[in-house]
Amino acid sequence: MTRRWGPIVTGVALALTFAVLVGLGTVGPAAGGDDPAPAAQGSAAPPSWMRKLRPGEKPPQFVLFSFDGAGSHEHWQRVLPLAEKVNAHVTGFLSGIYLLPDTRRGEYTGPGHAPGRAAIGFGGTEQEVANRIADLNDAVARGHEIGTHYNGHFCSGNEPSGSRWSTAQWTAELDQFFGFVRDAATRGLLVAENTIKGGRIPCLEGDFAALAPALAAHGLAYDSSLTSDGITWPQLRDGIWQFRVPVVRVPALAGKKVIMMDYNLWYSLNGAQEEPSRDKEFTAVTLDTYRAAYQAALNTNRAPLTVGNHFNDWSGGAFSDATEQFMAEVCVREHTVCATYAQVIKWMKLQDPEVLDTFRTMPPAQLT
Repeated sequence: MTRRWGPIVTGVALALTFAVLVGLGTVGPAAGGDDPAPAAQGSAAPPSWMRKLRPGEKPPQFVLFSFDGAGSHEHWQRVLPLAEKVNAHVTGFLSGIYLLPDTRRGEYTGPGHAPGRAAIGFGGTEQEVANRIADLNDAVARGHEIGTHYNGHFCSGNEPSGSRWSTAQWTAELDQFFGFVRDAATRGLLVAENTIKGGRIPCLEGDFAALAPALAAHGLAYDSSLTSDGITWPQLRDGIWQFRVPVVRVPALAGKKVIMMDYNLWYSLNGAQEEPSRDKEFTAVTLDTYRAAYQAALNTNRAPLTVGNHFNDWSGGAFSDATEQFMAEVCVREHTVCATYAQVIKWMKLQDPEVLDTFRTMPPAQLT
């Protein structure tokens, strides 16, 4: 039986279709601002936390900031200086058609769809695409990671959606994504194809059994589209690391459980309606949720915390503001590392499997 990824808050998948688019032993290594940044490409110096845990030592508390779409010049210009200031490293999940100017939209054919059709915009003008390439180059030069958000953003209600795609269709979608990356390299993109190691599918919709072979065929190592009840450690399934997006209790919603992504929080708060008088309230609610999730993981299983977002200005930028405030305060804390997915995988491979299993078998971290 096909299993869709969820749970998804009622109505979120459809609404997202139209959105243009993150107690054992001693404590772990100090992190935050005291650690050097991860080595830039070509450098051999790792950060101090990139090592095997000592006996009885806890893992650092990893926080994974990720941004779906990764196409907004304005948001890259906000995130990159902030991340550098607080020693954070983030992951941008790039929508491949953002590398195609509008005049070349006919070069994309979504599985089951007509050429030139997508549920999100294309790249805009030639100059807008050039600016985006410059932003992506700046990001990788600073040690950030670029992954895939695929291309057309076909969610439920925009059929055939990714929730119904076969392995062959996912393969076609990834073939085109990497084709757009290679084409952009001829126009100056410095994101090496072999550095793209994972991604997140639009609306968290799909059949992992169908997707996994397509990921493996393209040399991808991880996915961050499945959800989990609480905050859990990544699991290796079908050769792919699964970094799950947590479903958490939201204090301001009387403990209602919501997928901890910006749009899902917005939908749960007021049906994803623009309501300027509540923008600051939504920032506060989101920030409180992030803080509570971080503390829950830190105090229990130390599972990496996925903070999934988009480069957007929904509700007056309420959710972007919350994410940036959280990044500014949490990434400088002791025993905390704001890292990319590839960095966490590299760190996990350094550990004794039985040590990680000790933490992996602990109950998921839950917000109280």
